[in-house]
Amino acid sequence: MDVKDRSKQLLYEQYIQFLHVLESQKDKEIDHFLSIVKREFIEKFSSNLTAVHMIDCIGQHEPINSTGIAEMMNLSKASITKIGAKLLEEGFVKRTQMNDNKKEIYFRLSPQGKKIFELHERLHKLEAERFYRFLDKYSDEELKVIHTFLQDTSTHIESR
Repeated sequence: MDVKDRSKQLLYEQYIQFLHVLESQKDKEIDHFLSIVKREFIEKFSSNLTAVHMIDCIGQHEPINSTGIAEMMNLSKASITKIGAKLLEEGFVKRTQMNDNKKEIYFRLSPQGKKIFELHERLHKLEAERFYRFLDKYSDEELKVIHTFLQDTSTHIESR
């Protein structure tokens, strides 16, 4: 095996390890988020991470309809309808209509939904700051290579 093939093999092994770590971390992230939610006395919150991201999408773009949420989250309208119904039932979102269009239903956050939105925003900001500190050890040139690699990896995964 030549040097380049060995490097590819090592990168592939590291990539698989990265995916395992990422999956494990995702589970820890939702557990951590839910423990904070409970500490903040927000009851009846679903442990579905997609629901958290739907609340985030609504909070950033309210009022927004199901079609807009589906497009922004890259999910089916049926999925958004199902999650939206659950969030409505749990009291995290409200449905509204515009004065000029009584047919179209829009989502807004309830006070409980706003708490989830603000908590999610706070945690994302902390994670971003932590990640930026992690990246400080790389030069501008290395960051460009990492950026290109991550873009290419995302494209590769999406095309499979």
